[in-house]
This record gives sequence, structure tokens and C-alpha cells, in this order.
Amino acid sequence: MARYTEARCRLCRREGMKLFLKGDRCYTEKCAFERSNYAPGQHGIARTKISDYALRLREKQKVRRIYGILEAQFRKYFALADRQKGMTGVNLLQLLERRLDNVIYRLGFADSRSQARQFVRHGHFKVNEKRVDIPSYSVRQSDVVELIQTEPVNEIIKQAVEGVQRRGVPDWLEMDPQTYKGKIKSMPERHHVTTPIQEQFIVEFYSK
Repeated sequence: MARYTEARCRLCRREGMKLFLKGDRCYTEKCAFERSNYAPGQHGIARTKISDYALRLREKQKVRRIYGILEAQFRKYFALADRQKGMTGVNLLQLLERRLDNVIYRLGFADSRSQARQFVRHGHFKVNEKRVDIPSYSVRQSDVVELIQTEPVNEIIKQAVEGVQRRGVPDWLEMDPQTYKGKIKSMPERHHVTTPIQEQFIVEFYSK
């Protein structure tokens, strides 16, 4: 499966904001964005005028990078959101939030979405008592996500659960740190996505 393998801190610098792609490191002074908060490359520090097209492109790229999705899959999510009732941009964010790797990250079982994706692919989690190894699996209301207890992973997840207090668990999810279980209390709403995102720009980008 294709995935991004280059330096992740460059993505934050390119989008001009912290995307929290490297877990706890993003909260420390080691964060590359804190030390160099301008776009990468020899011309990154120069100020350039941004066109309307570039503004919408950057918003689309930012959301793609936050959730760790490549272009082809992101287009499929947009097409599905466009077919659903309601606002396309909000539908898109709800679909992305319902991804299993995102839910595991949101519950605090992983420091980052990329780490959560790796846990899922290696079969460390089950949904409703069934092992699921597909990061894009879409959860539903009342689903129960549970860690399959294995010693090598437990210590990593213990540290992640301890660190989740920094960002908190959204109220559409419920997490039990004692049993390593999480429950989908309700479907995510727009206000649950706290990262500054202008989803209407993404709709306009794909509508041209």
C-alpha cells in the first residue's frame, strides 16, 4: 500500500501550522515547526502572494496530510460525501473522523494517526469482538473498539494513554483506560473537529 515516507515535519512547515503528525514530539521544543516555522526549501522564507486556487489547494492538502490519506482515496471520500444528504464539506470531515485509525488516535491508544494506522494493520485491535486490520474501516454508533492484549504493544499504548490528557478525548467517544476499550457514543459532528479547517475551500477546489 502506498504511503508517505518522507520527513513529516516538512508537511507542517509547508502548511504553515502544526499538524501533530509526530505525536508527543510536536509538544516539545524539538518540534521542527517551532524552530523553522516557514515553508521548506530555499525560497520557503520568502513571502509570495497566494492565489485563490493555491489557497483552496493548500486547504485540501492540509486535510489530506492531517488524516494521512493519498489523493486517490481522498477523492473517493469527497465523492461519497457529495452523494450524501447535507453539506458536502461537513460530510467529508465526518467520514474522515469515522476512520478506525483516526478513532484509535482520538481515543488515545496512539500518539499519532500514523502510529494508529500501523497498530491496525498489524491486527492489534478488534471492533465488536472481531479483529480488524483495515485502517479505513468506518465505525458506527455503539461500536466497541478494543485492544487485543499483547505485551510488546501494551507499554507503548500505556504511554500513549497517559499522554492523551494533552488533547483529550472528544465527547462522541468514550474510553476506558483500565480495559483498553473505547465506545462510539454517537457520530462525530462538525464542532468535534477542532483543527482550523475551512472545508468549503475543499468543496470549491473539487467543484471546478
